[in-house]
Amino acid sequence: QVQLVESGGGLVQPGGSLRLSCVASGRTFSSYVMVGWFRQAPGKEREFVSGIRRDDSTFYADSVKGRFTISRDNAKNTVYLQMNSLKPEDTAVYYCAVRWYINNAPMTSTKAYDYWGQGTQVTVSS
Repeated sequence: QVQLVESGGGLVQPGGSLRLSCVASGRTFSSYVMVGWFRQAPGKEREFVSGIRRDDSTFYADSVKGRFTISRDNAKNTVYLQMNSLKPEDTAVYYCAVRWYINNAPMTSTKAYDYWGQGTQVTVSS
């Protein structure tokens, strides 16, 4: 059984920073094909934000490129999402997800991922 727990969300002013954490239990992150961060704003579909592959390749949505950084600490079985220069449009519930099985879904699709965390709220507002 795999469990993912996100933390680090909160209320921050525009231009501020937050660091989200995703801790896995049951399996180590290094054994997954990919770990991704998604977000879902009210009334919108869940969208890909960032991902880190088993070979440490990283990927970002255009909307966060240059502002967000994904990283992994295998010793702590944790994946981080450092978010800088936050904007009001970054407000959403952020989810961590892992891809264990390779399928035909692109890495930006929610269908590519097998396990999900419960999410953490990020609110960017003055």
